[in-house]
Amino acid sequence: MAKLAGMQAIDGAADSGEVSRIPRLRTRYYAFLSYSHQDKELADWLHRELEKFRVPHSIAGKLTANGVVPRRLTPIFRDEQDLSAGGDLAQEIKAALAGSQFLIVLCSPMASKSRWTNQEIESFKRTRPEGCVLAAVVKGEPFASDIPGREAEECFPPALRYKYDRRGHQTEKRAEPLAADFRATGEGRRLAFLKLVAGMLGVGLDELVQRETTRRHRQLAWLAAGSLAGMAVTSTLAVAAFQARNEAREQRREAEGLIGFMLGDLKAKLEPIGKLDALDGVGTRVLAYYHQQDTSRLSDQGLAQRSKALTLMGQIADARGKGYVALAFYREAYAGTAEALRRKPDDPQRLYEHAQNVFYIGNSAQLRGDLASAITRMQEYKRLSEQMVALDPNNMRWRMEVQFAETDLGTLYLNQRRYSEATAQFEQALQTIKAITALNPQNAEYQQAVPEAMAWLADAQFDKGNLADAIAIREQHVGLLERKFRETNDIAYRQKLIPAHRGLGILYAGVGQLDRAIAQLKIAAAQADFLIPYEPDNTLWVEFGFRSKIALAELFLLNGAVDASEPANEGGCAMVAELLGKNPKNPTWLGGSRDCWLMRAQIALARGKNDDAVRAAIRASQIAKSVRTADPALDSFLLAKTNRVLGDAYRAAGNAAAAQGLWMSAYSAIPHVAAETPWELRQHALVLERVGRSAEANAITAKLNSMGYRRPS
Repeated sequence: MAKLAGMQAIDGAADSGEVSRIPRLRTRYYAFLSYSHQDKELADWLHRELEKFRVPHSIAGKLTANGVVPRRLTPIFRDEQDLSAGGDLAQEIKAALAGSQFLIVLCSPMASKSRWTNQEIESFKRTRPEGCVLAAVVKGEPFASDIPGREAEECFPPALRYKYDRRGHQTEKRAEPLAADFRATGEGRRLAFLKLVAGMLGVGLDELVQRETTRRHRQLAWLAAGSLAGMAVTSTLAVAAFQARNEAREQRREAEGLIGFMLGDLKAKLEPIGKLDALDGVGTRVLAYYHQQDTSRLSDQGLAQRSKALTLMGQIADARGKGYVALAFYREAYAGTAEALRRKPDDPQRLYEHAQNVFYIGNSAQLRGDLASAITRMQEYKRLSEQMVALDPNNMRWRMEVQFAETDLGTLYLNQRRYSEATAQFEQALQTIKAITALNPQNAEYQQAVPEAMAWLADAQFDKGNLADAIAIREQHVGLLERKFRETNDIAYRQKLIPAHRGLGILYAGVGQLDRAIAQLKIAAAQADFLIPYEPDNTLWVEFGFRSKIALAELFLLNGAVDASEPANEGGCAMVAELLGKNPKNPTWLGGSRDCWLMRAQIALARGKNDDAVRAAIRASQIAKSVRTADPALDSFLLAKTNRVLGDAYRAAGNAAAAQGLWMSAYSAIPHVAAETPWELRQHALVLERVGRSAEANAITAKLNSMGYRRPS
C-alpha cells in the first residue's frame, strides 16, 4: 500500500520553532471542496461537518503557521453544478478558487479521471504553488499509477501528484499532499476529519483529538447526570426496558449496516476478482441472519437486503452450473422484491431491484428452452425498466436497463430466427449504450455493456449472412475487451475475451482464413486454461474452455493437422466429462459431449481407423437425439450433421447400405425453417450431396459463395 503523505508532519507543528508559514491571502472562503460528483455523498457529509465544527476555545485565536486560528471553519465553497457542458472552468469557480485559503480534494478513482477536479487543482496551484492542498482519500490507492497492473486504482488526480513552481507551471517533482484516509479500511471518518481540520488550523492532531475527547467526555457526563435525574423519578424496570429496546434497535441498525456493506462495497470488491467462495460466504451469512427474523415484519431495508442476498446466491448457483437451485433462489428473491414494490410502487430503486429478479427468472427459462415463458418475463422486465425511466428520466442507470431489456429481447429473436429484427434491436442497443457510456466514462457496468452489445450484433450479422460486417464488429469487440482488460485488470473482461476470440476465430474460418482462425482459438483456449485453476467451480469458464478446444480441434483437422487436433479435442472432452459429472442433464454440456464424440469420429476417419470412427459417431448420434436447447432448429441441424458423419464412417468401413440409411436420416432431420445461418446452409448442402441431390446442393453453395462463406469441409 502506498504511503499517504503524513499528516504526522503536522502533529506538534504549533510547538516547533521552525515552521514553514503558508502565505495568507485575502480570501472569501476558508476552503474550497473539490470532488467528483460520484463522491457526492461524502462531499455532503464533509461540507456539513466542516461548517458546523466549532474550534475549541483553548485553540481559537492562537497564532500558528497557518495564521490566527478561527473560531469557525466557514464559509466552505463547493460546486453544486455539473460542469460537463463546458470545456473550461467557469469564472465563478476560478474566482472561488482564487479566494479560498485551502483546497480539499476528495480523492477516488473517479476523481483521478475527472477533468474538472484536475482543472480545479491546477487553478489553485497556479495561483499559490506553496498553498495548502489537503487530500481526503475516499476510495482507491494513492500513487497506484506507479504500480504495474494497478493503474485503475489511482485516486490522486495528475495535478495533485506533482509540485508546481513559483510561475505556476507543473514540475516533474513528486508532490506529497497532506492526506487523511476516509476509506473503510482507513482511520474512520471522525479521525480522518480531525486530521483535515488539524491540517487547516496548523495545530497538532494530538491536541485536537484530546480536545475532542474532552468535549465528548463532558457531553457524556451531562448525559450521565441527566440519566441519574431520570432514574430518580422512573422505576428501575422501566429504565431497563427502555435500555433493552434501544440496545436491540442499535444492534439491528449495526447488523443491517454491516449487511449493507457486505452486499455493497464488499461484493463489489470481490466480483472483479471472481471468487465464488468468498461471494458465497457473503450471501450465506446474510441469509443466516435473516433466517432468524420474521420475514413479514422486516423493515423495507431488511426486505431489500434479504432479496439481494437471495439474488446473489442464485448468481453463484448459476455460475456453478446448478440451474434449478439458482431458479429457486431467484423466485424467493422475486417474492421479496414484489412485496417491497407493493409497499412503495412508485420507487424507481424498488422497480430496479424487482426487475433484476424478473430478468434472472426469464433467463433461466431461456436456458431451459422455454421461449414462451422467457419472452413473457423479458417483456415484463422491459415494462419495469420503462416505468423507472418515466419516474426518473435523468437517471442513466434506468435508461441502461431499458437497453438491457432490448438486448435480451434481441437474443430471443435470434432463438426464433428473426434475424433482421434481432440485428435492428442490437444496433439500437449498441448506439444507446455508447451514448450513455460517453456521458458516464467511469461507470464500469456501462463500460462492460458496450462489448456485450457488440458481441450480440456480430452474431446477428453472421446469422443474416453479413460476414464482412460480422468480422469487422468482432475485431472491434476483441480490441475493446483487450484494452479494457489492460486498463482495469477486471476479471470480467478476461472472461469475456474467451468467447470473443473463439467467435472471431469461427468467423475467420467461415471465410477460409484458417491460420488466423486457429490463432484466435489458441488464444481462447489458453485464456480458459489460465482462469479455470483460479476458480475451478466456475462452470462458465470450464464451458468456455471446452467450446474453444473442440472448435480448435475441428480447425486443426480442416487444416490437415491431425496430430494437433486430437489432444485439443481430448482436452475439451475432459472438461465436458467434468461438467456432466455435476449435472448430466444440462443441454449445453450434453451438446458439448455430442461435439466431443463427433470430433473423435472425424479424427478416427482421418487416421483410417474406420471402426473407431463408427463407434464414436454412434455415441455422438445417441447424444444428439436427446439434446434439447432453446433453438430446436439448430438442434436438428446438429443431429443432421451427426448422422451425416456416421454415414461417412459406415461408408469408409465398407457398409454402403448403412451409410445411405444414415444420410437419408440426416436429410429427414433438416428442419423446414425460413431462415438458415451460413453454417446451417453449408450443413444442408453437404447432406444434399450425400443423398444425390446435387443441383440443390450447388444452388446453396452458390448462395454461400455470394456471401463470401468459404469454410472448408
